[in-house]
Amino acid sequence: MNYSRILLKLSGEALMGTKGHGIDSKRINDYALEIKNLHENKIQIAIVIGGGNIFRGVSGSSEGVDRVQADYMGMLATIINGLALQSALENIDVPTRLQTAINIEAIAEPYIKRRAVRHLEKNRVVIFSAGTGNPFFTTDSAAVLRAIEINADVILKGTRVDGIYTEDPELNDKAIKLDSLSFEDALRLNLKIMDTTAFTLSKENNLPIIVFDMNIKDNLKKVVQGKKIGTKVFL
Repeated sequence: MNYSRILLKLSGEALMGTKGHGIDSKRINDYALEIKNLHENKIQIAIVIGGGNIFRGVSGSSEGVDRVQADYMGMLATIINGLALQSALENIDVPTRLQTAINIEAIAEPYIKRRAVRHLEKNRVVIFSAGTGNPFFTTDSAAVLRAIEINADVILKGTRVDGIYTEDPELNDKAIKLDSLSFEDALRLNLKIMDTTAFTLSKENNLPIIVFDMNIKDNLKKVVQGKKIGTKVFL
């Protein structure tokens, strides 16, 4: 395996599967099986999930909800998704801990870096929820921040597209897929890989990002094995 400790970033929308909202049980169970496959190979796995399948802070604020309140609502949505994924993983005997950036002691541990690293060392999957715990920061930013804090080898961004393209392939079928590119080229081409704060933080800490299609069976394992899946962004 090329990587021993990974940070997997999943969007909330990915959990919708074929549904228009909420959580598709088949999709989340499929993801759990993919994660278990890695776990059985002793890969240390941390996960950050968005909450867009339930509530998006930015869209909520555009509809009249106070932006700070809307962002906290979005954080709660990520906790719901974290609980769902934790349940799916534990149902197939993968030991999992859910940590939150805002304290909800009845259902999850508070985020503590040393405790998170210890869980990983004991081969437990750790799910980080509630973003950074602060409004105005996305779950992309939370993913990069947590990856740096736990010394992850790479950020794996699981999407429904098989990599990064010169344009949105869902809008332009002539868009060209890029197998790899530098952070500088990604910025120059204005490719929307992550939000600017997250991307800059990743670049400054020399933390590579691999964007790949999470919905293809065994793709996650192949990426960790170093096979040419998706697009890699690095210095």
